[in-house]
Amino acid sequence: MKNKRPLHFESAQVHSGQRRGNTGSVVTPIYQTSTFAFERAEDSGDCFAGKGYVYTRLSNPTIEDLEEAMATLEQGTHALATSTGMSALNTLFFTVLKKGDHVLVQRGMYAPTLHLLERYCSQWGLTIDLVDMCNLDEVKAHLRPNTRLVVIETPSNPMLQIVDLEAVSAVCRAHGAYVAVDNTFCSPYLQQPIRWGVDFVVHSMTKFINGHSDVVAGVVVLREDRWYEAMKKTRSLLGGSMDPHQAFLVRRGLRTLSLRVERAQENALAIARYLDQHPKVEKVWYPGLPSHPQYALAQKQMKGPGAMVTFELKGGYDAAIGLLNSVKLASLAVSLGGVETLIEHPWSMTHRFLSDEEKRSMGITPGVVRYATGIEHEEDLIADLEQALEGL
Repeated sequence: MKNKRPLHFESAQVHSGQRRGNTGSVVTPIYQTSTFAFERAEDSGDCFAGKGYVYTRLSNPTIEDLEEAMATLEQGTHALATSTGMSALNTLFFTVLKKGDHVLVQRGMYAPTLHLLERYCSQWGLTIDLVDMCNLDEVKAHLRPNTRLVVIETPSNPMLQIVDLEAVSAVCRAHGAYVAVDNTFCSPYLQQPIRWGVDFVVHSMTKFINGHSDVVAGVVVLREDRWYEAMKKTRSLLGGSMDPHQAFLVRRGLRTLSLRVERAQENALAIARYLDQHPKVEKVWYPGLPSHPQYALAQKQMKGPGAMVTFELKGGYDAAIGLLNSVKLASLAVSLGGVETLIEHPWSMTHRFLSDEEKRSMGITPGVVRYATGIEHEEDLIADLEQALEGL
C-alpha cells in the first residue's frame, strides 16, 4: 500500500509523474513517436475525446510525466508543457484574453514579455498599462472594469524587484481579474505563487528547471481545473507543443533542481556580499542582502534569495563592458539557471530593443550587469570577478 502522506519537495521532484509502463523502467521512457495506433476503429472516438493518445502535438506520455511533476511541485491542478517559455506565454494569453480586455503588466519585467504584449497582443484590441507592482496603491488605481489579467514577474529581470503576491492576488480577485506570475527566477523550489493566490504560473523551463543549458522549454501551471481543456486546445492549435525528447531532458534536470538551486544561491550570497563591499561597485541588488528594498518580503514569500545577482559599476558603460570582456570563468551569454555561471549586460543585450528611456525607467543603466550564478566553487567565482574588477 502506497504512503498517501504528501512527499517533501526533494522527493516529489524525483518521483512525481513517473510512468514505468510494462517494463518497470525506473525512468519514464522517451515515447519518440509522432502518432499512436488505435487497437480498433471504434476506439478512435474515445482517444480524440482525451481518453488515450492520438498525436504527440495533442499529448504524449513522456510529456505528461513532466507536466504532472510540475503541477505537483507548483501545487497546481494541471500543467501544460510548451516548446519555449514564450510559447507558454502565448498559450496563456490566447486562452485567457479577448478583444476589449485590459491587461496590467509589471513595469520592469522580462523584456520579451513586454515586447510580446505591447507589439503583438495589442493588435488584438487589448489595452495594456505598465504598473509598479511593488506599489499596491498603484495597482489598485490602474484596475479597470475590463481588467482581465495582471502579469507579474517576481523577482523581476534584471532588477530583482519582489512583488507581494498575496496582497496583489487578493486585490485582483476582489476586482475579478486573474493573476499570472513568471516564476522563472525562483523555480518552484524557492517560490510557489499558487500558495499566495495566483491563478497561473509560467516558467521558462530552459533555466533552473532544466538546469543544464542544453534545451529550451516552457510551462503553464493552472490553479483551477476549468482552464485545462481550453488551454490544451490553444497550445495544440498554436503549435507550441513540446517534443518528447525535449520533455525527457527537462524531466531529467528537474530531478536535481533543489540541489542545484541550493548550491547556486550559496554562491550568489557570497558574491553579493563581496560586490557590496567593492569600491568599484555602485550598488548591488540581491534579495538576500538586508539592503534590498523588499528584503523582508523575500524572507516571507521565498524559501531562499535565489541565484541571480544584479549590480551597477561606478564606471558606467565602459566599466561594464570592460568587466564582461575580462571575466574568465563566467561565460558571457544570455539565459540563466544552468550549472555554469553566466554574465550579461542588460542595456545592450537582453533589453536592447527597449528605448533608453524605457530601460532607465526600469532602473537599468549602462553600468548594470546581471550575474547568473552557477554551481562552481564560490572562491573561484569571486577570484574571477576580482581579477576582472582590478583591470577596470
